[in-house]
Amino acid sequence: MPIDGVTEAVLISPAGDISLISLFFQAHIVVKAVILGLLLASVWSWAIIVDKTVLYSRTRRQMDRFEKVFWSGQSLEDLYRSLSGRTPSGMASIFVAAMREWKRSFEAGARSPIGLQTRIEKVLDVTINRETDKLERRLLFLATVGSAGPFVGLFGTVWGIMSSFQAISASKNTSLAVVAPGIAEALLATALGLLAAIPAVIAYNKLSNEAGRIGQRLEGFADEFSAILSRQIDERV
Repeated sequence: MPIDGVTEAVLISPAGDISLISLFFQAHIVVKAVILGLLLASVWSWAIIVDKTVLYSRTRRQMDRFEKVFWSGQSLEDLYRSLSGRTPSGMASIFVAAMREWKRSFEAGARSPIGLQTRIEKVLDVTINRETDKLERRLLFLATVGSAGPFVGLFGTVWGIMSSFQAISASKNTSLAVVAPGIAEALLATALGLLAAIPAVIAYNKLSNEAGRIGQRLEGFADEFSAILSRQIDERV
């Protein structure tokens, strides 16, 4: 009776040989694809976690330094000149964008305080959205891995168990030596699915919370700076 590659692998594998490497090579091509996909998803998830952790830490330090300088009493013009030649981020980018619109409007001879205030607020909103997008970029991947990872692993498990039953039927043998490798390779997919999903879910919740806090700080600064510019507009116009 002809048997497929999975059955042959189970029949010729040494009894008790259920190491992770041997289980992978004995697995069906579909199960192998699931395992490789979950491993790649796990590696990419950890890369995102490390990248976002470093980014958020750096962003908080930059905001702390900027707020210290901003509220130190230094003139807005001097601070703008010191930042305009760089590529600012976080609060500094919000400050530079608003000051740039402020200077352009007055250099163009703007005399409508309402129109100027509206343009500045729009610039602030656009800059906040751009900075928030940088913070939240690729977080959706973590959410996807966290929600879909266990189901992908379960798919690999179901497929592996089906292949194991085919091997048992072909060998006419239900001993543990025949059954164990196939069941183990099937459960390996579920284990990897959970291994990829659990850190992704935890990291997504934590990083999303941190991104929200940073976004709130940016919005709070934008509101305060908008009020300062509004008073400046009232004094100039």
